[in-house]
Amino acid sequence: MDTQDAQMSRQLKAVVVGGGVAGAASAVALRRIGADVTVYEGYEDPAGPVGSFLSLAVNGLRGLDVLDCLAEVQRAGFPVARQRMLTGRGKLIADVPRGRTSQDDLLSVTVQRADLVRVLREAALRAGARIVTGRRLDSPGCPEAADADLVVGADGIWSATRRALDPAFPDPVYAGLFSVSGGSRVGGAAGAGPGAGGLHPGSAGAVHPGAAVAGAGYPVGRAGAAVIPAERPGPDAPSAPEPVAFHMTFARRGAFIHLPAPDGTWWWSAQVAAVQAPESPESVGIDELAEAFRTEPHVVEVLRAGGETRSATLFHILAPVRRRQDGRTVLVGDAAHPVGAGQGASMAIEDAVLLARELHAAGGEVPAALAAFDRIRVERTGKMAKAASSNRDAKTAGPLAARARDLVMPWVFPRLYPRATRWLYAYDLGTLPGAS
Repeated sequence: MDTQDAQMSRQLKAVVVGGGVAGAASAVALRRIGADVTVYEGYEDPAGPVGSFLSLAVNGLRGLDVLDCLAEVQRAGFPVARQRMLTGRGKLIADVPRGRTSQDDLLSVTVQRADLVRVLREAALRAGARIVTGRRLDSPGCPEAADADLVVGADGIWSATRRALDPAFPDPVYAGLFSVSGGSRVGGAAGAGPGAGGLHPGSAGAVHPGAAVAGAGYPVGRAGAAVIPAERPGPDAPSAPEPVAFHMTFARRGAFIHLPAPDGTWWWSAQVAAVQAPESPESVGIDELAEAFRTEPHVVEVLRAGGETRSATLFHILAPVRRRQDGRTVLVGDAAHPVGAGQGASMAIEDAVLLARELHAAGGEVPAALAAFDRIRVERTGKMAKAASSNRDAKTAGPLAARARDLVMPWVFPRLYPRATRWLYAYDLGTLPGAS
């Protein structure tokens, strides 16, 4: 530990509000710079059944590498090499190496949110952080945080920390979209694929790892959550799973995502456009989903194949956050910028690394570090939020807009995609000092 780290370990006491991806990653990063860290998580089990699967693009994976968690997350999930976008009739309209630049050898990873949280939580505990579960902190001034030098609000889109920073800030609003996730076995194995030959050649199973992929991260809303248990190769498995393809169907009433997991299950997420949110998370079943996607036969095939289905999760929109830090308290992850669009977890991991980096650079001077952190994050996360909005609009397009999209995308998307995403994937997070 260098002199600066030693000074910080004596001076900097950090309380992290929330033990999900953002909170657990922040705990790992803050321990790397010698801070005393306590995480308070409202759920009894923060790595329990909350959330669906998500995908980590290379910017998030590089953050995990800085935190020495990359290899374990790769083992917990599986690599995804390409993203394939389809019309409602199953016609391929785009096939792109998404999730990295073409020069990058790193592949996107799809993983259950619970497994990602578990890996980060275990890393935080190994590093010396304390995690207190079953306790919610409603304010940075509460007794548990009263003597903290730093309070990190990592408590999600419904953040109590954000409300304490800006009591007049509006609550999130329903985005006109909800999702239901599940797992199906189509044709007995993932390699057979839904509509094998009906989607397009090579649509199922392993693909060449050419360039990486896909975004499937979803905010966890109040309406419920989805987890599909699946067996994974352990750390002693003889070989890693072959990279697969992530499929997104632009449907008449939303979008449908599916991809083959190593255990032969197709993981899927049905994103349904609906002006009114479901009355209850449990009110949306396979029959309701099949009706919503009745004009997309390959989607119905996956839905009707049987397997696990979980409760609906609502998508929410949050206005740009006006006050992200106050010199002692700072917001990270969905509390600050619920970007969705496959980048929620990756942006949260970036936040964790960069917050610790700025604290280290400032020698533990919290107000200066938080001001610097805010400056470097506001433009990038704002740009990502706009991309998320465009992504959401594409899933709720009307008939004319959908037709134009299906005609234009095959010609325009592959040409614009590399330049349009370089800012996102070729991002340098820097480094952190060694573990204390």
